Amino acid sequence: MVPQPYDFERSLDRFTYWGVDRANVWHEGGLHRVVHGREVRITPAAGGVDAEPLDADIEPVVRKLVGLEFDLKEFHGFAEREPVLAETLHRFPGFRPPLAPDPFEALVSSITAQQVSLHAAFAVRSRFIERFGERAELAYSFPTRERVARASEEELTALGFSRRKAEYVLGVARADIDLDALGVLPDDEVKARLTALRGLGEWSADWFLARYLARPHAWPAGDLGLRKAVLAFYPDETDIRAAGARFHPFQNLSAHFLLLALRYQ
Repeated sequence: MVPQPYDFERSLDRFTYWGVDRANVWHEGGLHRVVHGREVRITPAAGGVDAEPLDADIEPVVRKLVGLEFDLKEFHGFAEREPVLAETLHRFPGFRPPLAPDPFEALVSSITAQQVSLHAAFAVRSRFIERFGERAELAYSFPTRERVARASEEELTALGFSRRKAEYVLGVARADIDLDALGVLPDDEVKARLTALRGLGEWSADWFLARYLARPHAWPAGDLGLRKAVLAFYPDETDIRAAGARFHPFQNLSAHFLLLALRYQ
């Protein structure tokens, strides 16, 4: 069950808005994702979504993709007292931000998106998935750390990665860090461990907290899109990181809704 209202298409349109995502394929009204070698189809249903097949391994991935780790009820109460957020809620009442279902995927996606348009990032990401993932039916599995760790810089640059980004991706794949274990650490420690890796700065760490761990206080102040949104809706704010304080304790969800409002401004 997904708390209502829930707009399936609006919530998951990030998988189509900037281009094709080979790991999260939209097809005939449903989202396809490969989980442990099986392709899962997720579709809207009364009271939430249906996933076929569904078992104990697949359910956590589905929960991530439909953003069930977010507590929107409390956020809505907060947002109704903030004019910009309130207007966005009323325009898009069923929006629930999706989360990245895998930590390695979240970090590779961040590296791919550094200093390029999201349209360009999605194109490179899809070529990367096709090259190193495993195809099921419509979707590919996102490449594993183990598979990517065996790749060469030349293989990645042939897909459109810059030489530096190829080094960063391989560095994360080969790093001696347990990405799954980051989930039990406080925000500051997560950021410290991630930014210790070459190629992962504060922007990437903030988005990891926001889009993978669903941490409520995550505020990706270095994000160009979020900066544009804050300046568009709050022109009196000049320090984007400090501006996050006005959205406490819901900085993460506020960022998602501000980006949504900017996209459809």
